[in-house]
Amino acid sequence: MLINWHDPEHVYLVCGKTDLRKGIDGLATVVAENYGLELYNNSLFLFCGSRRDRFKGLYWDGEGFILLYKRFENGRLKWPRH
Repeated sequence: MLINWHDPEHVYLVCGKTDLRKGIDGLATVVAENYGLELYNNSLFLFCGSRRDRFKGLYWDGEGFILLYKRFENGRLKWPRH
C-alpha cells in the first residue's frame, strides 16, 4: 500500500481535545456529526488529544480508511483549542 501524501485536497485540524481512544468509526462520527464534512472527498482529518504529545489522522484512500497515529517522545504540539 502506497500513499501519495500530496494527494489530499484538504487538510482539516479538528480543534479542541479529542478522545484518542476512538478508532476509525468514532473519529468518522466526530467529523460527520459535529462538522458536517464529507469523509470521502479526498480529505485528511487530524485530531489531537488532551496531552498534546500525540495525534491521529483519518484519511479515505478510495478503498477504506487509513488511521494514522503519531506520538512525540520529546515535545508537544501547539494545537488550536477553539
